[in-house]
Amino acid sequence: MSVVSWRDFVRPFWSADEVQAALASTVEHLLGHGLLGYPTETVYGFGGMVDQESVEELVRLKRRPPAKPFLVLISDSRMLARLGLEMPPEAVRLAARHWPGPLTLVLPGGEGQLPARLRGPEGGIAVRWTSHPGLQRLIAALGSPLTSTSANLPGVAPAVSAREVVEQWRPVIASDRLRVLDGGTLSPSPPSTVVDCTTRRLRVIRPGAIAAATLRETVPDLIGDA
Repeated sequence: MSVVSWRDFVRPFWSADEVQAALASTVEHLLGHGLLGYPTETVYGFGGMVDQESVEELVRLKRRPPAKPFLVLISDSRMLARLGLEMPPEAVRLAARHWPGPLTLVLPGGEGQLPARLRGPEGGIAVRWTSHPGLQRLIAALGSPLTSTSANLPGVAPAVSAREVVEQWRPVIASDRLRVLDGGTLSPSPPSTVVDCTTRRLRVIRPGAIAAATLRETVPDLIGDA
């Protein structure tokens, strides 16, 4: 009797050739409102399309409370304009220095174009331009942003490998609701730093990979995470 390995539940997504081979079927899966587990520049994430049906499917998977939205991953700045999101001057300066990379900006705008479940208590949409090369290629091929949340069960540390994702979510993966891309084991990393750009003075609302002191080199009056 053959033993079922965790590798039987994932699709390789490490080399350039593996990424290319995975694109067409993964885009088809996402367009059908399927969910995806994928590597990022920080940890493994879960996500899907930014349409209402896909977002609600992700809410059900993560059992997400209404007050805790998902962030949105983009592969280029043109996606911001297509979503109707606004970049205040200070946000433009931060993005110019730190994007692509582990900086999430909570931006105003997007009314009528994005589901309300993506809008946080600050009133904005959290966006990050990912620096993961394979994920950039996938988002570009999809032609749309991906939602993103950590790929772990509540109370469990964020996953840094596809194996950890499979061990926690095997029944969902086996049902074909969730596809997992294996980008190898990621180096331990803090989450992205989150900056609220919806108020007059920008404010750090989650410390992370980029220190507030570094951000203040670009925006000196940034509030928070002293």
